[in-house]
Amino acid sequence: MLMFVVNLFLVCFSFICSIFLVRLLLHRTALIYVVRKWAEWVEDRVHVHQHFKVPELNDSTQQENQVYRRVSLYVNSLASLEDSDFTTLFSGKKPNDIVLSLNDNQAIHDVFLGARLSWVNQIERDHQNQVLSRSFVLRIKKRDRRRILKPYLQHIHTVSDDVEQRGKELKIYNNSNGKWKSVPFNHPASFDSLVIDPDVKAKIRSDLETFLKSKQYYHKLGRVWKRSYLLYGPSGTGKSSFIAAAANFLNYDLYNVSLSQVVDDADLNALLLQTTRKSIIVIEDLDRYVSEKSTARITSSGLMNFMDGILNSQDERIMMFTMNDKDGIDPALLRPGRIDMHIYFPMCDFNSFKNLASNYLGVKEHKLFPQVAEIFQSGATMSPAEISELMLVNRSSPSRALKSVISALQSNSRNGGKVAARLSDSAASSPAPPSVLENAGGPAWKEAVPKEFRKLYGLLRLRSCRSPGSLDHDSEMIER
Repeated sequence: MLMFVVNLFLVCFSFICSIFLVRLLLHRTALIYVVRKWAEWVEDRVHVHQHFKVPELNDSTQQENQVYRRVSLYVNSLASLEDSDFTTLFSGKKPNDIVLSLNDNQAIHDVFLGARLSWVNQIERDHQNQVLSRSFVLRIKKRDRRRILKPYLQHIHTVSDDVEQRGKELKIYNNSNGKWKSVPFNHPASFDSLVIDPDVKAKIRSDLETFLKSKQYYHKLGRVWKRSYLLYGPSGTGKSSFIAAAANFLNYDLYNVSLSQVVDDADLNALLLQTTRKSIIVIEDLDRYVSEKSTARITSSGLMNFMDGILNSQDERIMMFTMNDKDGIDPALLRPGRIDMHIYFPMCDFNSFKNLASNYLGVKEHKLFPQVAEIFQSGATMSPAEISELMLVNRSSPSRALKSVISALQSNSRNGGKVAARLSDSAASSPAPPSVLENAGGPAWKEAVPKEFRKLYGLLRLRSCRSPGSLDHDSEMIER
């Protein structure tokens, strides 16, 4: 009994000591916080400060003060806003976004190059509580003003620009009658979903990231801060999806140029001048417009001036051009300076097939994979768009989807690749596609092929379905 009492006493004593230590630690933390705040208060009273007011409206025109807009974006992005004693929460433009914002006459602190600064969200109201004016007031120590004011304002400009870019709604612009018309750009493509060689993907991502950080470097060299890419390869290999993924990665708007809608070189230059920075300018199927059979009214010199002429001097812009094949194209059109990087998009191989199976079917390994690999090794091939369409239609059954791919590859192999050749030739001879981005995983490749060839392709596929080892459901897929 005595031991029980002793043990109980020791437990209670340990518990009381733990509580005491926790209270002491909390008290000490609070004490340190109070001492630090008191020291900052004393320091503020010792030094002489200067104040700079940034009104919401310009005094002369009563139009929005762009400096106020940038300061507002900057201040509301400061990490110290999250640590303030009282902060207002608002819903953002995008779903599930939560935005922090200063309250009336609330002060927020900042540190730049070792100097402490503060901003006050100054709101003046009348007796009916109606807002008369808004402004931000910057307080800075007079001894620090000459050293940090100019670089601090440049820092605000850079940060606010980045905040605004990340929060904006992307748009895609299409040209018509010499003007741009825009719609929201909501394409879900990303670099993670692209089915291209991992090393190539990493190199492109690194190149884009380097470009974003290279403004001063380009200007030091006396060059416009822009970059251009050529995407070439057969139809359905993912070039358009790559463009969409790049736009989402950079958070850049898209300007999709339809040369068939352009009257002449002057019209093309006028469209170029209407584009903005932080954008990707796209010309798809460029080889159709520079071939000898082209009926476009754009000259080669006009197109070259569009790509790298004096009018193309807008900073922070990317140009992307797509082709099925660059053989026979004037080398002057593809030289360095006009095209900075050439990216080839091949037909599907076994590695790409496995990536598609993982993305569309959630399958990493399957007993049918060796059979698929053997067919690829025999020389059979299809575009990623065709294979992804088969997987999409049969996504409820991975085995059925893989068997449909095997059947299609076997049909292609038995015909010596003639089906794929016909599809490629018909796509090259058909009219230029409309000015929209297509999803490589969807059925857009069918729309670019004449109806007669689709019927021929369907008949060949139907014959393969009736051969041993084929599935009856494939005929239903062909009719789609």
